[in-house]
Amino acid sequence: MITFAGSPACVLEAAVRAAAKAASLIDLTRHRGVHPRLGALDVLPFVPLAGLTLADCAELAHQAGERIWNELGIPVYYYQAAALQPGRVNLEDVRRTQFEGLREAVLIDESRAPDVGGPALHPTAGAVIVGARKILIAYNINLKSSDLTIAKQIARAIRTSSGGLPCLKALGLPLASRGLVQISMNLTDFEVTPPHIVFAEVERLAAQHGVVIEESELIGLLPRKAMELAFCQLLKLPPETPAQVIENRLEPGSQADLRP
Repeated sequence: MITFAGSPACVLEAAVRAAAKAASLIDLTRHRGVHPRLGALDVLPFVPLAGLTLADCAELAHQAGERIWNELGIPVYYYQAAALQPGRVNLEDVRRTQFEGLREAVLIDESRAPDVGGPALHPTAGAVIVGARKILIAYNINLKSSDLTIAKQIARAIRTSSGGLPCLKALGLPLASRGLVQISMNLTDFEVTPPHIVFAEVERLAAQHGVVIEESELIGLLPRKAMELAFCQLLKLPPETPAQVIENRLEPGSQADLRP
């Protein structure tokens, strides 16, 4: 995962260049892995950080999609706040059957055709899924076990679509080279379901199978607020405690003074 931030124009340009570089380096007809993917640059989300709205980011996503098709010849699907079709809001619905299945389906099923370009996928780069969304935390927990059934059962139990924790997507995947299995997750709203809550629930469910957590890992960046939420809960501090963090007091625009 690559994360970059900047002005809308700079981020748009960087995104298109990233799509071009990925297409030049990655051939999906030779690529193999355990994580679902549809394109060499698989997912390109625009996320509002300061001074922009989701609607602004959706517009940027549409501009990026047009450029990716017109300049690179790679078709585009839109998802989340940029989606043009109700059935394409969720990423997993767009990516279903992955590159190998979709490259055949688009030629015979108009409902699977890209939103921009195509209908055929790029022969080696597939398609780019472009969208706009809130900050997402990509978070994995590796179990000290090689039993994939356990990972899949835990993933099913915790993900939103199965009635588990809200705002959580999860898959059970093998890490064969390490002899471990992984719960691979996306936390789509960390203020509703933060990482420390997920960790505690996975730890509880794993214990029922006699398994412990080997480690957890972040893919990409983590909002400071997510760490503050975990810190406050661990020490049973009130939610206003982050206002007492020195760095928060020193940030530009902060109205707080440094007196305790």
